[in-house]
Amino acid sequence: MIRLLLVVCLTGFCLQGSDLSAKGKGEAKAALKAARETVDRQGRGRTTVTMKTSAGTITLTLYDDTPLHRDNFLRLAEKKAYEGVLFHRVIAGFMIQAGDPQSKEALSTVTYGNHDDGEPVPAEIREGYFHHRGALAAARTPDEVNPERESSGSQFYIVQGKTFSDSTLNEAEKRLSVPFPPGRRQVYETWGGAPHLDRSYTIFGRVIKGMKTVDRIAAYRTDPHDRPLKDVFIRKVNVKVKKQKK
Repeated sequence: MIRLLLVVCLTGFCLQGSDLSAKGKGEAKAALKAARETVDRQGRGRTTVTMKTSAGTITLTLYDDTPLHRDNFLRLAEKKAYEGVLFHRVIAGFMIQAGDPQSKEALSTVTYGNHDDGEPVPAEIREGYFHHRGALAAARTPDEVNPERESSGSQFYIVQGKTFSDSTLNEAEKRLSVPFPPGRRQVYETWGGAPHLDRSYTIFGRVIKGMKTVDRIAAYRTDPHDRPLKDVFIRKVNVKVKKQKK
C-alpha cells in the first residue's frame, strides 16, 4: 500500500528559511502583526475542536466552506477514531501528521502512514486558504496515483512551518508559475508556513490556540522515517458546534 506523503521539495526545489535578525524590532513587530491579521481574516467556522495530546492541547477551528472534510473529521471524532493514534510523522520546520488508525498499535518496529479510516474525501482546495503556520490540512497520496488530489480518509497534518526570504519566495513563484498575493507573501516572510504546498492540498481549518504544543511535538527527535522516538499520541478529541443563525 502506498504511504501517504507530503512533498517537502517540489520538482527538486527546496525552500530555505529566512533570517529576520536584520530587521528593526519595530518594523518586524508591525509586519508580524499584519501577518497575523491576514491569517485571522480567513475567519473561523462554526466547529471548534479541542485535541488533547500527550504533549499538550491544540484547539482548532474547522472551516464551513470545506464541508466534506469538516463532516468527515466530525464523523471520526464522534466514533473516537482519533483517540490513541500517534503523530506518526513529524518534520521540524514543516509539519506534524497523524490519523493512521493502525498507529494505535504503537509497535516500535513499524513505520505508520499507510492506512486510512474511511474512504478518500474529494478535494476541496480553496484559493482563500494557504499553508501558513498553524494551517490544518488533509494528507493524501501523490499526484502520480491521485490526479484528482483526493484527501486521505483520516490522516491530517498541522503546519509548523518556517519563515522565508523575499528572494526565495520569488523563486518559488517561478517554480509554481503562480504569484503569491501581497498579504500571503508577508505571512510567509514573518509568521511562516509551507508555501510549496499551496493549491495542492485541502486546507480545512487552522489552530486558534496551542501552537506551543505543535512546536513541542515538532521538536521531538525522530527516526529515519520521521517517526518520533518517543511516542506522542492523541488522548481525546472534543467537538463544539455553534448553532447556525437563522
